[in-house]
Amino acid sequence: MPKRGKQGTAVPTAPSTTPAVTAAARRRTARTGLLVTLVLGGLTAMPPLSMDMYLPALPEVTRSLSAPAATVQLTLTACLAGMALGQLVVGPMSDKWGRRRPLLAGLLIYILATAICAFAPTVELLIGFRLLQGLAGSAGIVIARAVVRDLYDGMEMARFFSTLMLISGVAPIIAPLIGGQVLRVTDWRGVFYVLTGIGIALTVLVWRKLPETLAPEARQDGGVGAALRTMRGLLSDRVFTGYTLAGGFAFAALFAYISASPFVIQEIYGASPQTFSLLFGINSVGLIVAGQINGKVLVGRVSLDKVLGAGLAVTTLAATALLLMASGVFGDVGLVPMATGLFFLMSAMGLTLPNTNALALMRTPHAAGSASALIGSSSFLVGAIASPLVGIAGEGTAVPMAVVQLTSALVAVGCFVGLCRPWSGKASASATATAKVTTDTETEGAER
Repeated sequence: MPKRGKQGTAVPTAPSTTPAVTAAARRRTARTGLLVTLVLGGLTAMPPLSMDMYLPALPEVTRSLSAPAATVQLTLTACLAGMALGQLVVGPMSDKWGRRRPLLAGLLIYILATAICAFAPTVELLIGFRLLQGLAGSAGIVIARAVVRDLYDGMEMARFFSTLMLISGVAPIIAPLIGGQVLRVTDWRGVFYVLTGIGIALTVLVWRKLPETLAPEARQDGGVGAALRTMRGLLSDRVFTGYTLAGGFAFAALFAYISASPFVIQEIYGASPQTFSLLFGINSVGLIVAGQINGKVLVGRVSLDKVLGAGLAVTTLAATALLLMASGVFGDVGLVPMATGLFFLMSAMGLTLPNTNALALMRTPHAAGSASALIGSSSFLVGAIASPLVGIAGEGTAVPMAVVQLTSALVAVGCFVGLCRPWSGKASASATATAKVTTDTETEGAER
């Protein structure tokens, strides 16, 4: 169990490998290998399943519920905000009570909330139940990352996150396609029926196949106050905070695309829901391919910081090109150039998101649940803020989307350069399997 500082802050012991208390979980997981990987991938896929399957239906929801586009986009914002806030609660809970119980409770509530969404008579009620759906669905996101931290370390963890990117990356490909096909035979409410069925199937798999990965002796003591002190200790580490914010703002650029693209592609460029789903799937293939290049080719050969820097650079260049095209600098460019810019922006996420997660979690073996909560909640909170901004000028222009994307990319670069300082050599979490956070040195000095 981690030591405690003077004020109860959890202090890491900075072992050279993942703590020995997870050895039993390693053996159990090795026996089920691929199936557990698929379960974790399914949990990680919950955000794109919950949001992307619904995207082709957004224009129909505006007509069905007689609501403006900006209000309907709040159904995405509510789900995203719920996933952000829920992680701050579920993460520390999983450090205290283990991974399985909070996960199963969250999945059951997710199923109930999703089913109720299908019957929402007004956009206000839909927004409310989407918030509950996000709060409950956050359990899958945060605990999947914590389980990976329980079982893997160093470069193995970076590779596994790239594997999860492959599995969860399939969801953005098939989700809009499924959503588009559902709209052929029913209305937007049918999308939530399908999501309810997926939630039930995933809950059964978790119940039967996912073992507990956090041994009792490795769990955190204390209540809410102790959890807050642990998070404060994590945030006091400048480098951890830098990677967390860089990943969060990169995710905001991605979510600006997710939130605005149904209107940009279907309303501005006149594409059908099926064409939008196809383009969305192509962009997701780019993300998957980049993630696999990261995990299979680059990890272990190139510094994770360098790969992350390259991903942020491509994101910034793609966002700049999109802004120039959307603002009419090149005239009326049409759908293909815009789709190309979006393809490069989304592909760059395959280099950016797995490496920000791995680099941040390498520094936090002592509180993987709380660290995962901070990483996830920051991403989803920033994304929730970005979502309504992309529709601020109405449905007839893509400029707000491109402005949000470029601003987010530039802030991500600033956090990476200013806080992580990868050129110093001291900040790079890839240089060592696990690094101490700032509170370690301070508390040990006080104890002496």
